[in-house]
Amino acid sequence: MDQSIPKPRKVGKANAFLDQRLGLGRVAFPLADLLKEAGLSVTAARNQLLRLKNRVTRVSPRHQFFLIVSPEHRAVGAPPVAWWLHDYLQWLGEPYYLALQSAASSLGSNPQALQVTQVMTKISRRAIEIGRIRIQFFMKRTMEQTPTQPLASAFAPLQVSTPEATAFDLIRYARRIGGIGRAAETLAPLLPLMRPAELQRVLKIEDEPATAQRLGFVLEKLKAVDLAKVVENWLPSNSIVVPLVPGGRGSAPEIKRWRILNNAGEFER
Repeated sequence: MDQSIPKPRKVGKANAFLDQRLGLGRVAFPLADLLKEAGLSVTAARNQLLRLKNRVTRVSPRHQFFLIVSPEHRAVGAPPVAWWLHDYLQWLGEPYYLALQSAASSLGSNPQALQVTQVMTKISRRAIEIGRIRIQFFMKRTMEQTPTQPLASAFAPLQVSTPEATAFDLIRYARRIGGIGRAAETLAPLLPLMRPAELQRVLKIEDEPATAQRLGFVLEKLKAVDLAKVVENWLPSNSIVVPLVPGGRGSAPEIKRWRILNNAGEFER
């Protein structure tokens, strides 16, 4: 007769783990954390998570990383991106920062409602869609050199490009975010936050004269005289003439100060 002590059942361990995480203010976790803290096998953990249905969701079918979906977020399908993006990319070992229009929005520039979260990474990544949430990734191989700062008053850690770095990125990636006019519209509310010394530092770090020429032109159009002068002083004396909109129409007037061909309809006057 087998008199061994029966092993305690582990039903509900995953549910208790989720409650504990939420109690700590965490809404994301890798499967490995659940296995370690709940003492579950991979199969048991997956089965328990499946039974929790709409209380938990995966960030990607390719990754064993999960989000805890509280009742108030179930209509959207996931908690806010800013609550878990840092944990997810840190788990992947991927440097990142909140970028472009998303960065501008976090800094107070909201010219138009944005339906996607824009993130800069070092390698190309597929967009993520979870319920009504969409994350679009942009690649910049030198992104680790870009000046960033923690997002103020954030629910969870989140790195965002500085106002000056955001302005530079908006011009660099203008074609992918709606055009140079949209980039300028987003940049304008950031002007009071931009500091000449920090802009000079960004220009030196990025070292892209063509983008700097376009940025200087846009700053001048936005009447940011001091900031435009910083760009002008940084530009090499032998800068080549570049179109304001890469790949745009060929015939356009040259703006001598910036060595720019003004081929953008938004700035013809």
